[in-house]
Amino acid sequence: MTSPVESSPTGPAPAPHPPTGPFELVIFDCDGVLVDSEPLALRVCVELGAELGWPLTETEIVHRFLGRSERAVREQIAERLGEERAALWGERYRERLNAAIDAGLTAVDGIGEALDALALPHCIASSGMHDKMRRTLTRTGLYERFAGRIFSASEVARGKPAPDLFLHAAARMGVDPARCAVVEDSQYGVRAARAAGMRSFGYAGGLTPPEWLAGPGTVVFDDMRELPALLTS
Repeated sequence: MTSPVESSPTGPAPAPHPPTGPFELVIFDCDGVLVDSEPLALRVCVELGAELGWPLTETEIVHRFLGRSERAVREQIAERLGEERAALWGERYRERLNAAIDAGLTAVDGIGEALDALALPHCIASSGMHDKMRRTLTRTGLYERFAGRIFSASEVARGKPAPDLFLHAAARMGVDPARCAVVEDSQYGVRAARAAGMRSFGYAGGLTPPEWLAGPGTVVFDDMRELPALLTS
């Protein structure tokens, strides 16, 4: 296990008003942070790319799609394959991913212990749609922990890496963005947190390489059980 480290000062410029003082809200991404759905989605995308004429490696899929909204992913597919095949991709993706979720989706390792130890208010702000989050969170026994505090990219004009979703979640929860911590596993998610003026905690225990998460105001870590202590350090 690697030790959590502050990222190097390289990467995007910091937000104009960097976070200061103690946190009052923790904003969690969903896929790859709470539920271990990213490997399932990755497998389905590799299959569909081969079937529909856009062969993609796992690394390419993580770089292009991980952390992006359904709308943003569809735009990329349509640009490459056309609207008809993009629609077919979306239909087959939902069917196959739902089957994989129902067959054996699990929570991210250590997230139960982290949530049990977390004293701060918390919510979800995810690129996923509400029906998908209800399915994955219910399947893993996490839905009731967040019910009523779940926000989707479908509620804002721009998805990650734009700051809109995180700012929306903070506003709905009544917390200043500078008092928010964001837990993310994608490069687009940590970039959105920085753009929102929030401190980010980049979880590198999943598919995203830690160097893709590194940047200003970001702590990179790889064990969810460490999160509560990191939030108060």
